[in-house]
Amino acid sequence: MRAIVVRDRDAGVGGLTLTDLSYPHAAENDVIVRVHAAGFTPGELDWPATWTDRAGRDRTPGVPGHELSGVVVELGYGTTGLTVGQRVFGLTDWTRNGSLAEYTAVEARNLAPLAADIDHTVAAALPISGLTAWQGLFDHARLTVGQTVLILGAAGGVGSIAVQLAREAGARVIGSGRSDDRDVVLGLGAHEFLDVDALSGAGEVDVVFDVIGGDILERATALVRPGGTLVTIAAPPTAQPKDGRAVFFVVEPDRARLADLAQRVREGRLRPIVGDVRPLAETAAAFARHRRTPGKTIIQVT
Repeated sequence: MRAIVVRDRDAGVGGLTLTDLSYPHAAENDVIVRVHAAGFTPGELDWPATWTDRAGRDRTPGVPGHELSGVVVELGYGTTGLTVGQRVFGLTDWTRNGSLAEYTAVEARNLAPLAADIDHTVAAALPISGLTAWQGLFDHARLTVGQTVLILGAAGGVGSIAVQLAREAGARVIGSGRSDDRDVVLGLGAHEFLDVDALSGAGEVDVVFDVIGGDILERATALVRPGGTLVTIAAPPTAQPKDGRAVFFVVEPDRARLADLAQRVREGRLRPIVGDVRPLAETAAAFARHRRTPGKTIIQVT
């Protein structure tokens, strides 16, 4: 099969190459998925799990990418709940070969059934972005109706879904990004848009949801009102909100929530932004360009 592999930790995006790999093995409770569309996270080449297995042993050459949509072609021993020929979408394990390949092995519990009326490219934009947005807003920040949330990076894959979920939950939503993101963010339902250089205009907010980190996160921390919550996926925060909480988290698989997100898409209540679609051979270029494109960049594999 064809796959994108990484071999050299120091090579960065330039080390991504398209090559032939052996067909994957379906372990106990696994399925093999023929990947139709895959998503990736731009910073994942810096993650330790990209280069080592759970025991810390080198696992190069490895296949990056951890979001997929495709069709089940094989069941591992003891696998239940899914069938051969079924359309599915979900997450691959952080420490195993990922989704930027024609076939990949995935734990069945990390996948959800996919209805025939959702395109694979749309479904591949949902797993990490959708689960991260939901878990950040509701599991960690405990966002409720009437509260105000400031979403940093509101035009990106995670941020764009967070805007929609927060608006539907009855929160007042302030989206932040670059100036040319304004129309996209307001079109998703944000009540207000702020350029990243003008965050102080938000005033005090109940929740800051950050996907960027760095100086922008530091400036936004000061905007959390006493008793409020800062949630970030970028890095552990260096400062705490006054009399509030700061939470750094890594997204967790959740089959039931994936199914809920897919149903929202079917009902028109949620619209993942697919910013760019590239063939597998152009994965390195897609990694390099990802942050310049609103929404989620998707790799069309099959």
